[in-house]
Amino acid sequence: MDVWDDVVPMFWSDAMGLEAALPVDGFMTTQLNRVINWARRSSVWPMPFATACCGIELMATASSRFDLSRFGAEVFRFSPRQADLLIVAGRVSVKMLPVLQHIYMQMTEPKWVISMGACASTGGVFDTYAVVQGVDQYVPVDVYVPGCPPRPEMLIEGVMAIQRIIDQDNIPYDGDGRRLPLEIALDPTHVPGSQPIDVSIGATG
Repeated sequence: MDVWDDVVPMFWSDAMGLEAALPVDGFMTTQLNRVINWARRSSVWPMPFATACCGIELMATASSRFDLSRFGAEVFRFSPRQADLLIVAGRVSVKMLPVLQHIYMQMTEPKWVISMGACASTGGVFDTYAVVQGVDQYVPVDVYVPGCPPRPEMLIEGVMAIQRIIDQDNIPYDGDGRRLPLEIALDPTHVPGSQPIDVSIGATG
């Protein structure tokens, strides 16, 4: 009889006892998920889809004044294969919609979408047959950033909202294992100041 016949079963019984004392998911699995989520949160690389004035604020967000690199999202990728955050900034025409859908489908999972501004979210003032009245009808939107155009601080808050969901490991899935959109609507933070003159309708000046 080999000496290992007694040692190996004893070793495995001790190991199983250790696993029984750990959380249900397992210590290594839990820690590995935390490391993966930390890496994902710290490297959310945007794919800009800027078609209008919201794109100017999007570019300002990446400038040194607002320093989007603090959140690991300074690397704007113009290749869908290298990006995991699609930022739709501005109105989307019906002719441009297939391009947007192709870009979204080429991105790898996990991927997120930010609808930046009123035009991307609802069509804004462009209530016409040629403009899509909300991109969420055609691609799943995770965060709605309000404004016309939104300030860079609002876009940063949208990125941080996605990072918080990744940190919490709270990404929703349906019964088939497909990720559901987060559908987070940010509250406007900008309060307009008082006007020096009355600009309401019917004012005489």
